[in-house]
Formats: sequence, C-alpha cells, structure tokens
Amino acid sequence: MNRKTRPAYLGLLLGVALIGLGVAYEKLWCDPRELLQAPADPQALHRLSREGVTVEFEARAMDGGELREGSFANVRFKLSDQASGQPLSGMAPGAWLDPAQSAPTGDRDSSCKARVALFLKSSIGARPLLDLNSYFLLVLNKDASLTVIDPTVSVGGVTSTLARIDLPGRPMDWVASSDDKQVFVSLPERGQVALIDTETFRRTALLEAGEQPVRVALQPDQRRLWVGNNSADPAKGGVTVIDVPSRSTLKSFATGSGHHEIAFSGDSRFAFVSNRDGGTLSVIDIADMRLLKTLEVGPHPLSVSYSALSQAVYVVDGQEGTVRVIDARSHQLRHTVKAEQGLGPMRFSGDGRYGIVLNTLENQALVIDASTDTLIHRIPVAAEPYQLTFTKGYAYVRGLASPKVSMINLSSLGEGRTPIVQGFEAGPAAPRQAGDLPLAQGVSVSRDDNSVFVVNPVDNTTYFYAEGMNAPMSGYNNRGHQARAAMVIDRSLRELAPGVYGSTVKMPAAGTFDVAFLLNQPQIIHCFSTEVAALPQASRRKGVHAEFIGTEQPHLQGHPFIARVRILGHDGMPRVGLSDLSLRYFLAPSSLPRSVPFQDMGEGVYQASLQLGEAGAWYLHVQSPTLGRRFAEENYTSLRVLPAAASTASQGESRSVR
Repeated sequence: MNRKTRPAYLGLLLGVALIGLGVAYEKLWCDPRELLQAPADPQALHRLSREGVTVEFEARAMDGGELREGSFANVRFKLSDQASGQPLSGMAPGAWLDPAQSAPTGDRDSSCKARVALFLKSSIGARPLLDLNSYFLLVLNKDASLTVIDPTVSVGGVTSTLARIDLPGRPMDWVASSDDKQVFVSLPERGQVALIDTETFRRTALLEAGEQPVRVALQPDQRRLWVGNNSADPAKGGVTVIDVPSRSTLKSFATGSGHHEIAFSGDSRFAFVSNRDGGTLSVIDIADMRLLKTLEVGPHPLSVSYSALSQAVYVVDGQEGTVRVIDARSHQLRHTVKAEQGLGPMRFSGDGRYGIVLNTLENQALVIDASTDTLIHRIPVAAEPYQLTFTKGYAYVRGLASPKVSMINLSSLGEGRTPIVQGFEAGPAAPRQAGDLPLAQGVSVSRDDNSVFVVNPVDNTTYFYAEGMNAPMSGYNNRGHQARAAMVIDRSLRELAPGVYGSTVKMPAAGTFDVAFLLNQPQIIHCFSTEVAALPQASRRKGVHAEFIGTEQPHLQGHPFIARVRILGHDGMPRVGLSDLSLRYFLAPSSLPRSVPFQDMGEGVYQASLQLGEAGAWYLHVQSPTLGRRFAEENYTSLRVLPAAASTASQGESRSVR
C-alpha cells in the first residue's frame, strides 16, 4: 500500500505509541469495507460534519463483541465530502486516544484543541495513552542486537533510545510485513530467522531457516517468507519457504550454490530465485510448491527484479554485463540488454516504469525503461554504488567509497531527456571504512515518502534528510552499538480503502476515552468518545493466576509505588511460598524493561517496590519459572501514571487487565 504524504509537522513532531501483545498475522487483518458496511454499534460509531467534510469514527472489537481491556480493536475514520458523500482520499488525519477529561470551563472543543496541541509537542511527560500517528526507527547493529529509536523525542540532541532487542546471532538482512507489525531478521550463524513483534518490540520467535540463511523476502500477499540459503553444499543451497501465519517451514528447494536473490510475480504465483555460482534462475510455482524450470541467465547473476508494468523479471549478470528480460508468465527470454561488466543491484520505481541497475566499477546508474526494455540513461553517481532505494520522486544511490548519497529525479527520466541528479553528504566518511556491512539497506524511506533515513556506519549516526533540503536536517546516534542499517516502522493511520483511514490497536485499560481527531486541511479538531469495558470476571483465567491489588486508580509520577498481587491456585485458594516470583515492568510502548523480585507477605500476597519516574502507561507482568511461560504471558496489568503536576482526582483511570 502506498503511503500518503503527511504534513511536515506530523512527520517531525508526532510521538510514540501502539501498545500490544503479539497475535497471529491472520488475526490482525480485517477488510475495512466490510467493517464500515456492517451494522454499527450506536456507541461505537460517531459522525461529525464540519468545513464541508463528514468524519465518521468507529472503534470495533476484532472479535465482534464489545470493546474490552486487553483486546484488539479496529479504529477507523471515514472521511467524505459533506455535499456529495464522495470519499476523500489522500488525506492525512491524525488521532490520539487518552482517558477522558472534563473540560474545566465546559467548552469541550477548546479543551480538545489544547490537548491536541500538547500531544503535537511530543513532550515526554504529556503523551497520550495511544498515539495513532507515531513511527519508530529500527536500527540493525553490527553486534547481535537491534535498537529502537523514537526520532521525535530528544533532549539536548541526545536520541531517545526506547529499547534494545537482543538476538542470538548477528543479523544480516531483514524485511517487514506490509503493515509493519512484524519484522523478519536473518541470522546466518544460527541457521534461523528471528521474528520481531513491533507492537511490543520483542523477539517472539526463532524460525528454522536452513543452512546459512541470508536474504529474506516476503511474497506480495504476505503469506510466505522466502529465505536464501548460501550454503557451500550444493545440496543445501537454495531457498527455504516459511508459512507466516503458522510460523512453520513449508519446504526447502535445492536450487544451487552461491548467493540467492529473490523476486516474485505481482500476483504471488511465481517465485524467481537466482543462483550466483550456478549461473541460473529457478522458477518456482508458489501454489503447488514445486520447481517449474531452471533457466541459464549468465555466468554470474547478481540481482533479480520484477516490474509490474512489463510483467517481466530482470536478471542482472555482473561478469557478462547484461540484463536478461524474462516474461513472468511464460518464463521465456524476451530480450537482453547489453551493458558493461560491473553491473550489480537493480530495483524498479514504484510504478514499475524505470529499472535502475548500478555499475560499481564505472560509478554509474543505468536506467532501463520497462515500457520498451531499452537502456535510456547512464548517470554518474556516488563512488562504488552498492545500494538503491526509491521514494515517489527520487532514486537514492548509496556509494560504498563515498559519504555522498546521489538523488536521481525520476520525473526527469525519459528517452531524449537529461536526468537531474542531486546529492548530499550523509556523514563524514565512506561506508567502506566501517567494514562488516550486512545486506540490509542503509537507506530507509520515511513514512511520508519524501524523506529518508541514511545510516553512516562509520560515525554510528542515522541521518534524516527531507527532499528539497541542502543537507540532512538531523542525526540520531546509536549509543552503545554500531549501526549498520535502519528501517522505519510506521504506526500512523493508513488509508485502507478510499476515504477510510485506520489502524489496529490494543486497548490497554477499561474506562471512558477521548479519541482526538485532527485534519490539517481543512482544519478540523474534534474529540470523539468511546467506552472500553472491564474484562468480565467469567473470562478471567481460572487456573493459577494473579490478582493485582491497587492498580485501578492512576498513580502520580515520582511518588513511591508498591505493586501488590495475590496468587490464587486452580481451587481459588492462595498460593504461598513462591520463591521465584518476580515483576517485569516497562513504560509503554517499549522502554527498557526492569525486573524486581516479589516479597512474600503471606496468605498468597506478594509485593514489590517500583520506580515509576515517567508519566504514561506502564505494563506490569508477573513471572515465575515454577508456574511456567504461559502464566507470565497471561498475568499482567496496566497502570496509568499521571504527570507530577496532575491531580489524583483525574478521570484518567487504568484498570487491571487480569
């Protein structure tokens, strides 16, 4: 799905959010058209008409029942023209969810505007419970870890590092699902792929992925993950296919030795796998999971790319200096584009029109027009180009031997035209000086599709560059680690259908909530309201479980807090003498977690002293190796911590989830 352009202030100021525990991929998907056509609960659907625009708000539980604490919900805004009723596409709404507050003067609109203005400042102490406009920067490190950065919050130029995700091995490549809720990271040393849940920023699974898994790719329908196995053993070299919903290995194909690049037809019917040492391209039928054909494509194929416009696969051979064009349906050679030795990575613009292939030896970017399959431009770019990324308007070329990033203006391309090339310095040194570079891209497109984040692995800084500027606007240092690549995790509202903008969120607490809505042009600020019910007692865990004591009311920032729980057994009687009981707690969405041991107070009651120095929503998880992993996953609660200046009489309540 293409990301719509956001106003500049949203791209730079909006803060962090989306709290939740991971669920299976298929449970998170919902057809927005079915959602808005279904009969709506009168308390869930709200309508506002102002400035010629009609806004309809709906928050609906994914299971079809009432909104409940701890459950996932689809939050949707439908925007239409007030006069004609036609949907308004390409808009950029913002939204926040926070406990309802009474307007001091009874003027709800003024109070709502004041709260939105406060949220836009991205102040650490004045964040909403859920921010539906946020985004994160996920950084792939040289060591066995990932770093999570909030680009919108910094103090004195020091980046706000939200979390570190430890991995069992050093990462090489990664890919995110289309909704940015899951990231798959290849770990060649372990023969595995790590699955990262980006709603909690935790590693939730390790998937077996064959020998030496390097390149990872998701097919267009997101149902299967393909992993290139760079095994030296030809019998083990090829690809491993993993079913995403079940997280299980479907099949492995021995396609040949060497490095493998992977592309797909637009309908997810065929997978195309290059085999570098074998000089071949393997064509795999995805539905039947069988190898259809093996094509000779030159002595040293380095890249494979698909164009939706020409419905063809383009295979680049670096040694021969050719680009073979293969029909994606008939799998027959259609044309061969001849160039020079040194060709490498190739990618297509979003519309599939222009394919750009980099020549590392000649320091050039060659442009192929997919409508005619002809070479139309040779463009000088940064020295030793090795990575290529597209926004809607530009192609960004990263040079291995230069700190410069070249920008090719896509609108200036075409037969008989002179391409416009710009550039900027992304740090003081060339990436080559860092060594040990992964396959993962060092240039990541921001959510507004007209700016990028560029990692300089030498000075360990990720630079933010907005198109139209002469230099990067800011930089984010990855303290304690060595940055190698970056990925933007978008948590903002997305256009799911014409005029329908929404997201999937986890309701962290029960109570009455304001849902603040903002539209920039025309300017509309309005607070809708929604109710979240407490978890019914009958549906609470009946086995060994924890009952939280004293978390129903909000707590004041900086004040001592004693967490108390009562552990009850299957028979409802107190469980005493649990010596390994501890509490893991963190500030949502993903601050570094802390753990403290519980003290046995007798009669099944345990307590621990917590340090809650920041306002916001905190998650508290009870853990015990004796009681098992499931106990730890199911026994948690949320606690709302108010800024120190706030009154304890605030209506911002957070109630126990368990």
